[in-house]
Amino acid sequence: MTRRHAYAEDALLDHDAVGLVELLHRGEVTPVELVDAAIARTLEVDEHLGTLAVEMFDLARHRARDPRGGFFSGIPTVIKDNADVAGLPTQHGTDAFVAPPAQRDGDFARMYLATGIIPIGKSRLSEFGFSGAVDHPRLGPVRSPWHHDHYAGASSAGSAALVAAGAVPIAHANDGGGSIRIPAAVNGLVGLKPTRDRVPQDKLNRSMPVRIVADGVVSRTVRDTAAFLRESERIYRNPKLPPVGDVRGPSGRRLRVAVVTEGVGRSSSPEVRELTLKTASLLESLGHQVEHVDPPVPDWFADHFLLYWSMLSMFLVRTGRRTHGASWNPENLDNLTLGLDRHCRRHLHRLPVAMATMAGSQLLSRKHYEKYDVTLTPTLATETPKVGHLDPTRDYEEVIDRMMDWVAFTPLQNATGDPAVSLPLATTAAGLPHGMQLAAGKGQEALLLDLAYSLEEGQPWPRIQE
Repeated sequence: MTRRHAYAEDALLDHDAVGLVELLHRGEVTPVELVDAAIARTLEVDEHLGTLAVEMFDLARHRARDPRGGFFSGIPTVIKDNADVAGLPTQHGTDAFVAPPAQRDGDFARMYLATGIIPIGKSRLSEFGFSGAVDHPRLGPVRSPWHHDHYAGASSAGSAALVAAGAVPIAHANDGGGSIRIPAAVNGLVGLKPTRDRVPQDKLNRSMPVRIVADGVVSRTVRDTAAFLRESERIYRNPKLPPVGDVRGPSGRRLRVAVVTEGVGRSSSPEVRELTLKTASLLESLGHQVEHVDPPVPDWFADHFLLYWSMLSMFLVRTGRRTHGASWNPENLDNLTLGLDRHCRRHLHRLPVAMATMAGSQLLSRKHYEKYDVTLTPTLATETPKVGHLDPTRDYEEVIDRMMDWVAFTPLQNATGDPAVSLPLATTAAGLPHGMQLAAGKGQEALLLDLAYSLEEGQPWPRIQE
């Protein structure tokens, strides 16, 4: 297996973000040393993995010399290239236009930077985040640091590959159909999609009819994700949601766990099903009550989600000239984006039903979580595909069918707005990480973090450098 990581005897060592904060407080390292190490590591792995959209090394070094206050003050990171950062273009992973530098930070970046974190660049994503894998007709794929022949996952793959490879300890990701959880799953990371409206979002994501996108992070430890949510909440608090608070370890609470091994409209592979059952057994051994159940929504939910997803593509394609000006060139869009646009136009008459189904899923979710505390599923239905499997230059029908086979478990929480986390609890026979997903009802991030801590203690994750 061809692995690629950048762990070294430098200032970062193999610490997570919280560990680095502790070193900074003790004066054992400086922000400049951390940023310099992150830049060196990123340059080392980016050549092989294709992770970085644009660098901001000089600005990062400048900020490191006089870092902002905040819990993460001095910690290096990357921000996904669909979030506005002042002075940098927001290219959304496409060649269809030339993005000018953003005039100001978007709402997410403003909050993220207020924690003191220092971005060294922006990470690559699939075109407008539509694909389950980052694979660009001109730039090529983002590859898994665990095995170069495989994808690093969905649209937050650039961020996830850099965290998994040890270049940065924590990175921005966002999730409209699984793009926090999917790259976390295939890169051996923790990836928690927060409840809808938990974390500030840029205007484009807030303007959706059903706000399926949520912003968050990918990290190597549960405590880093917990610290991000805690610090985010100190800056922006949604009074309509129960607080996450400061979750620092497991409570020992015994939970009612629903286990679902069949995706919505698609089946999981025999190997993935077996890995999920092993995780269910682990939960039982920790004292939780486990019950095997059917998916909480009907199979046709997947078709309605796809139609809504394709509506987002139609909007972007049809408003491209007005939004992006003279540089807009739809001939540079990839086959997946164009195919989604066609799919929506052909089925436009069904769009009201699709949107009603998305809204109705919230009611089904509330009913489900009256009976259960948590739902266990695999994060992905099949093993991580090899590079080329979701090549966006392929025929649309082939790519979308392959993607729906793979991404059969994550879209539900985007429709319901519920939180869900992927944890690196399984490894395939090929030696690749395969995440397990735990979902809960609206506003229950603290419950998921509590359970995640206990699983991290009970079954520590594999490490890429071992």
